[in-house]
This record gives sequence, C-alpha cells and structure tokens, in this order.
Amino acid sequence: MADGYRADHVGSLLRPPELLEARANRAAGRITEEQLKSTEDAAILAALGLQKQTGVSVYSDGEYRRTGWGGDFAAAVDGYIPGQRRVNLEWHGPEGAQRPGQAQAANARVIGEKLRQRRRLTAYESGFLKEHAPGPVKVTMPAASYIGARGYFPGESEKAYPTRAEALQDIVTIIRAEIEALIAEGVPYIQLDNPHYPDYVDAGMRQQWEALGVDLDQMLKEDIAADSACLDGFRRSGVTIAMHLCRGNSRSGWHTSGGYDSISEQVFGGIAVDRWLLEYESERSGGFGPLRAMPKGRSVVLGLISSKDPTLESSEKLMRRVDEAATYVPIENLAISPQCGFASVVEGNLLTWDEQRRKLELVADMARKIWG
Repeated sequence: MADGYRADHVGSLLRPPELLEARANRAAGRITEEQLKSTEDAAILAALGLQKQTGVSVYSDGEYRRTGWGGDFAAAVDGYIPGQRRVNLEWHGPEGAQRPGQAQAANARVIGEKLRQRRRLTAYESGFLKEHAPGPVKVTMPAASYIGARGYFPGESEKAYPTRAEALQDIVTIIRAEIEALIAEGVPYIQLDNPHYPDYVDAGMRQQWEALGVDLDQMLKEDIAADSACLDGFRRSGVTIAMHLCRGNSRSGWHTSGGYDSISEQVFGGIAVDRWLLEYESERSGGFGPLRAMPKGRSVVLGLISSKDPTLESSEKLMRRVDEAATYVPIENLAISPQCGFASVVEGNLLTWDEQRRKLELVADMARKIWG
C-alpha cells in the first residue's frame, strides 16, 4: 500500500461537551465567533492528542468546525431555497428497530437557484489541522454525486437547472476547485464522502426514486461521470484521494442496506480514486465478492469496526474477515477502519469518549497485527 495508511478512520469524532455548549451559546448569541473558534481550536488539539495516543495512521480535526459531516458545501455556496425533498430516509436504530422516516420537511433546503460559491469549502479547517497535527492529515468533503442527489429535486430545481446533469456540472466545478486548492496546500489525503451509490443497492430507495420518475440507470451514469470529473487531470503524486460509501450514520442509526454487487463494476471500475472506504461492519453490507471488480492497485479500507456500537469486536473474527477479503484484493492493498465516523452529526453516536478511544485503539492494534 503506497500511502501506508493501514489504521484509517473516516474522520468525524465525538464532540466534547464544552464544544457542544459553545456551539449552542454561539447560536443563541451569547458568545462571539472568535470565542467559538477558540473552543474549537482547543477541542481539535485534544482530538489530535487522542488520535496520536491510539496509534491511527492519519489525523483529522474530527470535523469539529462543522455542524454536520457535509455542512461545508451548503455553508459556502448560495443557491439553496426552502423546499420539499421527496426521498424518505427510513432510519433504523442501533438494534435494527425502525425509526420514524425522515422525509424532509417544509424547512428542508434544495437547489433552487444557480449555485454561487462565496468561499472555499475547507480552508478554515485545513490550515490549523496541518499546522498542529503530529502526522499526515485527512480533509473530507461531500462527493459531487451526494450534493446532486440530496439537493436537486424534480419540481423544485428545474427553474435553476433544467436537468440534474446541468446542476452536476456546477457542483463538479466547486468540488474540483477545492481538491485543487487542498493539493496546492500540501494536504496528503483528501476524502470524498457519501457519494450517492448506496441508494442504488437499497430496494426501498430504488422504489422511491423510480416513483419520482427517475431513470436510475441514467442517474447512475450521471453520478459516476460527475464524481470522475472531479478527479480528472490532477497531479496525484504524493496525494491520496479516497471515497467513502456511507449507509447512514446518525445517533448510531442507519438507513441503507444491500450488497455492493449490482454497482461494483460500474462504480469501482469507473471512478479513479486511489482508495475506497467501504462499510462492512454488519450483514447489511453483504459479502466481499464485489471486491473482485476492484481495479488492480486500488486500496480498499475495510470498515469492519462499528462506530455505532460500543461493543469491541473480536480480534480473531476481524482477522478472519480480513483474510476473507484478501481472497479478492491482495492483502498489501487492504487497510482497516471503523465503518463510518463517530459523529456525522454534532450529537454523535451512542458511545462515550473512552469507548471511542478503545475502538480507535482496536483499529491500530489490528493494523499492527496484520501488516506489522
């Protein structure tokens, strides 16, 4: 594995209580933006210390400056209006019990005007992280296909963009510019999060899109073209560009299930990222068979450790699962991580700080045992 990031993690970490309190105080006008930033800085330094202690291979800022994992795009780009997103994410709790569907309410935001970028997406994060991290850093942002899927809706968005493909062109321009800027800054690991592809493997999500009159085959082609266009032509030496396929991660809940079989050849073969972070912590993700479609030389990060459940996984079982995956992808091209972040939303998953630490320690311990 050329990049050497054997003990990976997706990026978000549990927010400490003082940071949650500061964010609430800022929203209520009780503290200034500078006071909030100072609290964020201190919390990020503590998060970097946690990552160093656990032995993971790459450092993030925990996404502590965001209100949610993908908030950078909407915060930096104008063109969203109040609207109705008509795809219902059926959330399931940590025990698998269905939670009330989160069909987006009237106060949801959809693309309704031409997208206009006001500032860079991650510049307010990357500088501090690079200055203070004790090792290589990772900066994350939403994938173009995610922005299109969750922002462009028939009946709401055509007045700005007659077709979804036209909206994706402007989204790609913004994401490409951010990747280019991060490469110029010397950020060694750039991760595109939550591309739209898990929607294509979940039967319920497919039915909802089809009910809206969407041609799913065409939509998939547009998504792959957009995510690929974000990467074309960049100098890649010394830079790892990764993509994390997410199945929902909010307060230890999830919303998508299904194996990668039906999309593996088109997606894995069609998008030239260096590294895929794939969720494999539960039976919801299916087997490792689709990895046979992984192009030669690509790295696969096996998300075998749950960021939703505090129970520590068995080292022996993890070893067996890595061995099984290695029948499809050479073991030198594999790595290990939690399946998703610990706090994709600010409230975080249902773990304590210490339980989170033990999960990260398990990641690093397994990486040492398997790869030395």
